[in-house]
Amino acid sequence: MKTLIVYAHPEPKSLNGSLRDLAVSTLETAGHEVRVSDLYAMRWKAAVDAADYGPDASSPLRVPRDSGRAFDAGTLTPDVRAEQEKLLWADTIILQFPLWWYTMPAILKGWVDRVFTYHFAYGVGEHSDTRYGERFGEGTLAGRKALLSVTVGGPESHYGARGINGPIDDLLFPIHHGILYYPGIEALPPFVLYGTDRITAEDYPDVAKAWQERLLTLESTEPIAFRRQNFGDYEIPSLRLKEGLEVAGRTGFGLHVRG
Repeated sequence: MKTLIVYAHPEPKSLNGSLRDLAVSTLETAGHEVRVSDLYAMRWKAAVDAADYGPDASSPLRVPRDSGRAFDAGTLTPDVRAEQEKLLWADTIILQFPLWWYTMPAILKGWVDRVFTYHFAYGVGEHSDTRYGERFGEGTLAGRKALLSVTVGGPESHYGARGINGPIDDLLFPIHHGILYYPGIEALPPFVLYGTDRITAEDYPDVAKAWQERLLTLESTEPIAFRRQNFGDYEIPSLRLKEGLEVAGRTGFGLHVRG
């Protein structure tokens, strides 16, 4: 297994840093290849701008079109091309980050914004009466799996079905479904640690054991069963879920998960 870990935390000695290091050692000991993109250490530029596209940037800037033209021409900035090459190399991706303001840190979102360019991660496939491009279960990054490893400051009860912050699956849906599954990456159920502001050194061995067990079962873990776009569940071109396919009583994001 070839694993890319994209790590987004400014403090190397943080819990996130420990989880990253443990993932590297655990997977390498098990015989897997691992690469790490440490975004803060790399001083990753989070903001998309015309410099990303070199001579293929237009004025006014049109991010989708210009990013696709630069990708096709091989003129994307070197840091973006390097991350795209890592994604193509990997068959498994781990995003390691703290939940900040209900989502990923800005530097990680900026990695997505800049690396997932048009034609590399989206904007491919035919549009017809039966297909709406290659997305949601198909696409340029199909055949890969991804795991979100997320640390959360608050207790688990705050993120349950009746918790004030909303279900954790709903908070992570835009990442699982909208960032990963959109270009074809299968999202695995996340590894979430709650109450991390209160974890002590005495608690860490249990955390480490749970993380190692999860890492060593990545290849056998079933992905979240999101519905595929072009395989009969959705009306085209409206992309509305067909009536009668939903699980009784299920609404919202859950409609897009089978079973």
